[in-house]
Amino acid sequence: MAYWLFKSEPFKWSWDMQKAKGEEGEQWDGVRNYQARNNMRAMKLGDKGFFYHSNEGKEVVGIVEVCAEAHHDTTTDDPRWECVDIKAVCDVPKPVTLADVKAESQLAEMSLVTSMRLSVQPVTEEEWKIVCEMGGLKEAP
Repeated sequence: MAYWLFKSEPFKWSWDMQKAKGEEGEQWDGVRNYQARNNMRAMKLGDKGFFYHSNEGKEVVGIVEVCAEAHHDTTTDDPRWECVDIKAVCDVPKPVTLADVKAESQLAEMSLVTSMRLSVQPVTEEEWKIVCEMGGLKEAP
């Protein structure tokens, strides 16, 4: 299993909106960055991800799961753009802020710190465990 981070501005697509989609999930559309698209192409069913509120809040607020592998992004006719579908798994009991991540020396190389503008990022297994622990999850999902 691989781990990821999905960034969204909450006024466009919030954690509450994601949770409201239930088991069917929602496509993670509108991504127009090749590196982020390639990250989604690498995803497999069951991969987990952090749901991160960018700009407002700047914090990890939930855990999601990939429920459909890369497919055409229906918000464009351009065949270059693909997306995955994700569904909400659980809330992060204590949201983990960007400041919290930057303050943790073990996360200094995390993409959230080094590639802050990238909307879909890889997360290492170690980073996953640390952020889950910081967020009050007794066991990383």
